[in-house]
Amino acid sequence: MSGWAEIFLGLIALATLAMAIVQVGVIIAAGRLARRVDRLADQIEHDLRPLLGHLNTIGRDASRTMGLAAAQVERVDALFADLVVRIDETLNAVQAAIVAPAREGRALLKALRAALDAIRGSREPGRQRTSRSEDEDALFI
Repeated sequence: MSGWAEIFLGLIALATLAMAIVQVGVIIAAGRLARRVDRLADQIEHDLRPLLGHLNTIGRDASRTMGLAAAQVERVDALFADLVVRIDETLNAVQAAIVAPAREGRALLKALRAALDAIRGSREPGRQRTSRSEDEDALFI
């Protein structure tokens, strides 16, 4: 072998050794990084576990509250529907109690007026009643 071949062979051996050292360093760094990531994941899981438990509790409470609110809304709706029916019945009863006697009273007053007009008409036999349209025709020029 020549001198140059031995030098190049030595350089190749040194490069291979350097590559092996770098690869071992990368493997060690990757192992450390994997352990750190694993510890970080455990820490995050440990910190988030109570938070997720609280979120589950909040969700259950919100669901229960919404159920109670829906029941209350249905009760209020039924209450207002019943109230509307009762108000309608009351107004109908008031109308029947006031309007019907008022109509009957008006009918009685008309009957009384007609009776009085009839009595007046029988007292004055010579006087004939003329209609309003006949009176207006006489005034027309």
